[in-house]
Amino acid sequence: MNAVPMDKAQPLAGQVAVITGAGRGIGLAIARSLASLGATAALCGRTRTPLDSAAQAVVEAGGKAEVILCDVTSLESVEAAARRIEASFGRVDLLINNAGIAGFVGPLHHLPPDAWEQILNTNLRGVYYAIRALAPMMIRALSGHIINLSSLAGKNALPNGAAYAASKWALNGLSYSVAEELRSHNIRVSVICPGSTNTDFSPHAGKDPAKMLQPEDVAHAVEMLVTQSPQSFVSEIDLRPTKKP
Repeated sequence: MNAVPMDKAQPLAGQVAVITGAGRGIGLAIARSLASLGATAALCGRTRTPLDSAAQAVVEAGGKAEVILCDVTSLESVEAAARRIEASFGRVDLLINNAGIAGFVGPLHHLPPDAWEQILNTNLRGVYYAIRALAPMMIRALSGHIINLSSLAGKNALPNGAAYAASKWALNGLSYSVAEELRSHNIRVSVICPGSTNTDFSPHAGKDPAKMLQPEDVAHAVEMLVTQSPQSFVSEIDLRPTKKP
């Protein structure tokens, strides 16, 4: 892979950013932000309609986007997406593992086993599949940045959300460990742990949406990470609203 000349106005010009769960909310905000910096946004998700709308929003804002249907809980689907990305672009510079679900709300002993599987498969196994399928392209290029979207629930107790918290605690450990595995290949791995964010991802009963984090706040954190100087990287960002919602 040839190096891409740095453009101060568009520091990611020529780069390819793969964003999972890109059809709405935080994923869409990240896609728009990275596209505004010059990257081509590969928008991944299970449902075409929101992805098409997201791609249109990116293009209307002056960016470049491509829709790729992908279910992160299926290794076959993720590997097919990786083959398409390699055929279309020949590179992956940024992998933003954003797809996730909150799922069941209630005590763990009431959690149906299939709900446990769905939460862990999406929030943790999906990240493993994406890294397994796409990191080899970064390793061959000796360049890349993987950013995993976790949660402050991955650092604190979350009553009535134990399965979600478990998936995010595990994701943090995965992220720190993979960062050490890939450092010698000049690949950075970071994790972002936002607090309550105003999306339709999960209910936030009793919280003021205006005081909550907004998807653009998380996108800004991603932007800070991917525009760092190449000799360093921030391994973790804990992101909180200024005022408790």
